[in-house]
Amino acid sequence: MTNIADTIRQDLTEAIEKDKLVLPTLPEAALQVREIAESEDAAIPDLVEVVSRDTALSARIIRVCNSPLFRGSRQIENINMAVSRLGMDYTSNLAMGLAMEQMFQATSDMVDKRLRETWQSSTEIAGIAYVLAHHYTNLQPDQATLAGLVHLIGVLPVLRYVEDKEVQISNIMLDKVIDDLHPRIGAKILESWDFPEDIQRVPLDYTNFTREVPKADLADVVTVAHLQHVVDSEHAHAEVDWHTVKAFERLGLDPDRDTSDEEDLNAEMEAAMALLQ
Repeated sequence: MTNIADTIRQDLTEAIEKDKLVLPTLPEAALQVREIAESEDAAIPDLVEVVSRDTALSARIIRVCNSPLFRGSRQIENINMAVSRLGMDYTSNLAMGLAMEQMFQATSDMVDKRLRETWQSSTEIAGIAYVLAHHYTNLQPDQATLAGLVHLIGVLPVLRYVEDKEVQISNIMLDKVIDDLHPRIGAKILESWDFPEDIQRVPLDYTNFTREVPKADLADVVTVAHLQHVVDSEHAHAEVDWHTVKAFERLGLDPDRDTSDEEDLNAEMEAAMALLQ
């Protein structure tokens, strides 16, 4: 079994180093949304036109807008109202992130299950990241949401390899291979997608718990969100001593303070995690 894991590592590492790794392409809906978002002349009607072409995506954005986090005095009934309430930036980043869900599917039952689990973790961590950025940093919450949604994007090529090669490998060994490879692959994918540099570095930096930087960044937010997400799980990082994690200090968070005891904040995190599902 170890030989299989070593073969996967060797093949994918060699593909990365020789720039031959086949990287996933950003979904068409995400590309169209980003084009609108980056256009200086674009306005809300332009974004509405693009998003409305995908009825499932439109419905999810409307649902997010009507969630407890964003709900106003008036029920949102269409995508035009939703974009007007959320704003261009948040809608664009949310739409780009949610459009990626279609990539986390496979024909093999085992790989499909792993991809869906990865997406669920990504959405939950993205929700926590949104709340942390909103309450504890000057970072844009929509950027933190997107960073959370893509921080595990490097898992995709690893699982595609397993599916394409019909590799038989235990979950424990596969976890180790993914942990070894996904950060580097993820950063490469995000670079190929021309994402902002601070998001490109998130897959590489979010588990670097002793990292030193001048001020809180998106990787810090995803670090803390990740640790809060795995705290009661069997994940290896559930045993990490939060006092050794520099990100807590930069966010101004006390590692000994249990946010689950803060009813309002905990409720907001649960709502944020649920709304992206």
